[in-house]
Amino acid sequence: MDVLTVGHSCYDLSFYVEKDPKSDEKIFATDLIICGGGPGANAAVAVRRLGGTSAFCGYVGRDDFGEKILEEFKREGVDTSLVQRGNAPTPVACCFVKPDGQRAVINYKKSTPQLSGEGINTTLIKPKVILFDGHELAASQEFLKLAKKEKIPTVLDAGSFHEGTRVLAPEVDYVVASEKFVLQKTSSNNSQTAFEQVSKEYKNFVLTLGEKGLMWKYQGQEGKMKSLPITAVDTNGAGDAFHGAFSLGLARGLDWKELLLFSTVTAALSCTRKGARTSFPTKEEVESKLKKIRASALFYENH
Repeated sequence: MDVLTVGHSCYDLSFYVEKDPKSDEKIFATDLIICGGGPGANAAVAVRRLGGTSAFCGYVGRDDFGEKILEEFKREGVDTSLVQRGNAPTPVACCFVKPDGQRAVINYKKSTPQLSGEGINTTLIKPKVILFDGHELAASQEFLKLAKKEKIPTVLDAGSFHEGTRVLAPEVDYVVASEKFVLQKTSSNNSQTAFEQVSKEYKNFVLTLGEKGLMWKYQGQEGKMKSLPITAVDTNGAGDAFHGAFSLGLARGLDWKELLLFSTVTAALSCTRKGARTSFPTKEEVESKLKKIRASALFYENH
């Protein structure tokens, strides 16, 4: 197994709107995309689209949304032997996507509990890389023990600063964070300053900044990378695509800059189409794009 992802799964309803609705205002969506979602779950699908093998560990309810999620995983070829099911509802997310591709998300979890970590057979699958999204802390900590024992590289999708990402970040091998994570963690309003502070705390650190590119620290070196020039249609799921590609690239043994380029191209292509999973590119699409890129023009200020 190339990549095991551990974390959140939900069902997404993405409404495409011309503007944010005001109080007591009814607006009409120009489009609607319905599919499974959640950072860890999406990353598992992204890995499969890129030609890798993946498994997902997380919670899915015994309801219609849960059935649809499992059906979709099956179609995509994601291993679900570690999925935990219960009578609590499957989480649902409602996404409002604006004309510039930016989004707002409302997530509904109600009484859905976090997995306890007990009863999960962590030895059922032996992956080359494990990706955590921080939303299933107890289960993640069990897999982290396995990873350290078996020397399996671990990655954290640090989308925001909360209990799960706070606890896991110092323990994993790679932290791939959003701007939101570093700004929340440092209470700063400057990405560069926040990066300089946070990168000192972790072994290997990547800060993704969307259209502003990314910053990285790896084995004592630091650098920046520009984003690809694209017209964003929908940024929903782009981070998940990046994390899935990053984890698969690690499993394949890509060198550092190849890894960042592979992940960046995957995320960029996902922004050019509507939806999260519906936008994830295939292996062939990413390989075709990579052939047209002069990588040396994207990396700068390395030292």
